[in-house]
Amino acid sequence: MSAQPEHHGHDEPLIGRPERTPAALRVALARVAPHRLAEMERQKDEVIALAARTGRLDPITQFLEAWAVVVEIARFPGAAARLHAAEQAVQRLDRGDPAWSRAVADIRSLQEAARRAVAGE
Repeated sequence: MSAQPEHHGHDEPLIGRPERTPAALRVALARVAPHRLAEMERQKDEVIALAARTGRLDPITQFLEAWAVVVEIARFPGAAARLHAAEQAVQRLDRGDPAWSRAVADIRSLQEAARRAVAGE
């Protein structure tokens, strides 16, 4: 496993970083965010159908990247809590509220740091 990414601070991971395969991501998600399994399975079915319809693998690649990011955040309790708090703030605050903008920025920051981490940057 690589060094701990910056967005996790002093948080220790609950699990190691999984491979970027549907099976490995599903097993990891079952351990760190089981409430999201149905969503992942639904999206997997949709992207496979889209890939078959278009003859392109891009939807599958994007699906794997998106769920790798979800798992990357969820495997660190502190990062997962920050994301959850920011998502809740976005839902309850008005867009004109500066706290809404800060919450959106925090979500983007967490997701970007997780993208970099899973990409090995």
